[in-house]
Amino acid sequence: MKTYQERIRELREDNDLTQKEVAKYLGTTQQVYSRYEKGINEMPVFHIISLCKFYNVTSDYILGLSDKINKGG
Repeated sequence: MKTYQERIRELREDNDLTQKEVAKYLGTTQQVYSRYEKGINEMPVFHIISLCKFYNVTSDYILGLSDKINKGG
């Protein structure tokens, strides 16, 4: 299974978004978001929840606990 750092990067890239765009949605800076993707900083739960809603995926998918991307698929 992939790590959540790999998953959030892949989701961002698959949606043709920049780190700056995702960071703005989360209310943080591009630098902080970059540190999440690199695994330097742990992502707060409220940001994980926000990304689940933003990308319409389950938390299990983002956290690497499942390869099932959403409840329906």
